Amino acid sequence: MSRILVVDDEESICWSFRESLGDEGHQVESAASAEEALRRIGEIGPDAVILDVRLPGIDGLTALPELRKRSGGSPVVVMTAFGDLKTAVRAVEAGAFDYLAKPFDLDQANTMIRRALESGKRTQRSANSAPGLDLGDELIGSSPPMQSLFQRIALVASADVPVLITGESGTGKERVARALHRYGPRRDGPFVPVCLPALSPGLVEAELFGHVKGAFTGASQDRKGILELAHGGTVLLDEIGDAPLSLQVKLLRAIENREIAPVGDARTRSIDIRVLAATNRPLQEMVAAGTFREDLYFRLAAFPIRIPALRDRLDDIPALATHFLRTCQGFSGEPQAIVGPILEALRAQSWPGNVRELRNAMEHAAILARGGPIRVEHLPRSETRLSRPPEIDLPRAIADWAEGEATRLDPSAPDGDLYARFLRQTEPTLLRAALERCGGNRAAAAQLLGIDRATLRQKLKRYEIG
Repeated sequence: MSRILVVDDEESICWSFRESLGDEGHQVESAASAEEALRRIGEIGPDAVILDVRLPGIDGLTALPELRKRSGGSPVVVMTAFGDLKTAVRAVEAGAFDYLAKPFDLDQANTMIRRALESGKRTQRSANSAPGLDLGDELIGSSPPMQSLFQRIALVASADVPVLITGESGTGKERVARALHRYGPRRDGPFVPVCLPALSPGLVEAELFGHVKGAFTGASQDRKGILELAHGGTVLLDEIGDAPLSLQVKLLRAIENREIAPVGDARTRSIDIRVLAATNRPLQEMVAAGTFREDLYFRLAAFPIRIPALRDRLDDIPALATHFLRTCQGFSGEPQAIVGPILEALRAQSWPGNVRELRNAMEHAAILARGGPIRVEHLPRSETRLSRPPEIDLPRAIADWAEGEATRLDPSAPDGDLYARFLRQTEPTLLRAALERCGGNRAAAAQLLGIDRATLRQKLKRYEIG
């Protein structure tokens, strides 16, 4: 049995944890403020603390370091309904074990708390605030998918391990990479983004690894490569999925051994860099097809981060659109709130170009508005926008599958399993998609699917979906 302290001024939250954690045999105490928690933490001696950020009096993040100090370093799980990237990073840097965004699924929360209890006492992290974000580089959003993204960035930023950033074109992969650098231990070093397809095919190795004088025609002097120039900092290998196999071998060696061999030189040089990689291509499928090295994939994907598409976080559109109006050229004065018809028009779009397309649309509208209010007619016309790929005819696809499967059935068999086989092939995909859409929140996913949470829990267990 473990002792757990819940610090939250919402009695319903405290009650929920008392019930769910009590069922697992834990002793749960609660406090309605940080001040009360600080007074009682010595007598309670908790093995873990669940701490809300927004509290009356001292806020949770301010109290977090002292709570950890007085509890002897017990792990603290921070929860908040008002999370953003800065909040997540501040929580982790102040020593939080993990970050939980409200509303949350109790099963998900209890799993996190179990991991916190298993972790024991952790080394206290620095409580110094991270450098502020420039407005132009800020990751904006408060939707569940963005809360999940902030959480993952905050957890891995200080780890100094490779990170694979995936997502559709225009979702902001380089912005995520910059946030990882800014909040990581190499923040004082250079951040060097390199788009691999943009490098000259014949000179890509020389660009990355450098070359010595006389290595090839035109090499009139020694030259350091991009990886060596980034020494002490972070390199973003953008569009890593387009790297040829021959280059993949050398990149893997550089990441594994932290050394490079310039073109034309047999001697190696040490490098000290953090490698981030980004792509919108399906690397796992490419590994299966033999077009991407499996060993490089697993080395880069030590901690994968997937960025949600804009269509999966439509609630973030007002904040994003307002931000783009404030920063784009050609717009003067204070931007109007993105509400009413203009918001409805923005939410009705499919946004195949994601956040980048939204930014372009708001810049277009700002120029036409000439400093006045933004109206629907200022948005780009539909013919100037990329259309989404044609949707799959799902009923036809199902019918074709069933027809093909039915031809293999034995009519004399007493019991058929065509429906069961169909569910086994399609249901896991649907469940994973719902969870991803809801940022891993099981309660929200169950609501989206139209099933109760217990049914969803059973299905996830049946298909071994974490």
